[in-house]
Amino acid sequence: LLVANLAGGPVLRPVLDQARLAAPSSLPTVILGETGTGKEGLSRAMHEWSGRQGPFVAVNCATLVPTLAEAELFGYRKGAFTGAERASPGHFRAAQGGTLLLDEVADLPEAVQAKLLRALEQREILPLGESVPVPVDVRVLAATQIPLAQLVAERRFRADLCARLDGLTIRLPPLRERKQEIPYLFSHLLRLHSGGRPPEVEPRLVEQLCLHDWPFNVR
Repeated sequence: LLVANLAGGPVLRPVLDQARLAAPSSLPTVILGETGTGKEGLSRAMHEWSGRQGPFVAVNCATLVPTLAEAELFGYRKGAFTGAERASPGHFRAAQGGTLLLDEVADLPEAVQAKLLRALEQREILPLGESVPVPVDVRVLAATQIPLAQLVAERRFRADLCARLDGLTIRLPPLRERKQEIPYLFSHLLRLHSGGRPPEVEPRLVEQLCLHDWPFNVR
């Protein structure tokens, strides 16, 4: 099974089937998985399956500077703050008509979480320095390594935003739960990176690969 650069077998197939069914809807979706399980890859696949004509935009929330996160997401007018020498549409408007992936969504500052909730509820954003909201048509996917319900219980994430984002949760299994797929994955990667001339593989190597814990998963 090879779909949108996601290679796998019987364990991954139901996950991809679920994602394909959900892709054409506008339902906000949480993609849950450990680092390296392919959350962004699955998000890109869902965008391709959705039929949406706009672009796919991925934002790593962990890299957003807290004081600038609102401006980066929702945009700003020229002169809205010190250093705003020209206007910026922000990530939401950049994804107009398409899909916006909020990777590591748990790292969004709490103040920005409140504004994200309003954007999802009202389907509009208010850029910094503007007084009139801007309508947006964006499918939002949120990726996280930790279940949002757990983050809410730990008071690290807003409960109302969790309820709004979590229309559906798709869990990507770690590689240690996909042992039977490892020989295929390894062969696929060998073919992909060997210039068309993959070397022969000894059975004992395949056995060791299947016994390994793979803490960083497919990555």
